[in-house]
Amino acid sequence: MPVSIQLDPDIENRLTHLAETTGRSKAFYLRRLIEDHFDELEEIYLAEEVLQRIRTGQEKTHSLDGVEQELNN
Repeated sequence: MPVSIQLDPDIENRLTHLAETTGRSKAFYLRRLIEDHFDELEEIYLAEEVLQRIRTGQEKTHSLDGVEQELNN
């Protein structure tokens, strides 16, 4: 699925330089960045969503003591 993004000019220039110097396409490097770091992005942004739900009382939490007691029963 084609996706279009707009990059900061400095990043675009660096990406162009990297692609020209190595003979690989800009798309290659963008794909690598996404594939290699997508898990990290998911972890960060999804954790922020959970934290927001906790703060608003929409997400249930458990204390360590409570979990330990429950597991020991």
